[in-house]
Amino acid sequence: MKSAVDTTVSDFTGQELELVAELLQQRYSKHMSPELADSELKLDPASDELTVCPTLYWSERGAHFVLCKIAQGRYKCQFFYADADQYGTGHDEYTDLRRCVLTLLRVQADHASQSAGISSGATAIDLPAGSTDDDYHGPLVI
Repeated sequence: MKSAVDTTVSDFTGQELELVAELLQQRYSKHMSPELADSELKLDPASDELTVCPTLYWSERGAHFVLCKIAQGRYKCQFFYADADQYGTGHDEYTDLRRCVLTLLRVQADHASQSAGISSGATAIDLPAGSTDDDYHGPLVI
């Protein structure tokens, strides 16, 4: 039997919301305000209990994005086109919100390019300095 845990993760801070909005502005060249939502996630694989996690949702260019805060300074993300067409970044979670958002945007941009048959070898989104190829796994079906 699944049940929601009584404790929830703290909401996104103003700084976190501003950072995400800034990164979306840079990516799409327009102001975007992700919608606030809640997601029930199974954070402990050994348990059936669900945790209510603050979530940011936005949609752009046919893709839908979900960014969940799973603890203070810990995030999960994915993008999807339909329920059966969901993609991850290759990382279970991130401790750096900037890296989480930039990787999510990069993976989706690369997926869109691959789906359109474009293979230039260049990426649409640059990751922060210090990133290595090991940080990037491309779109992974989840």
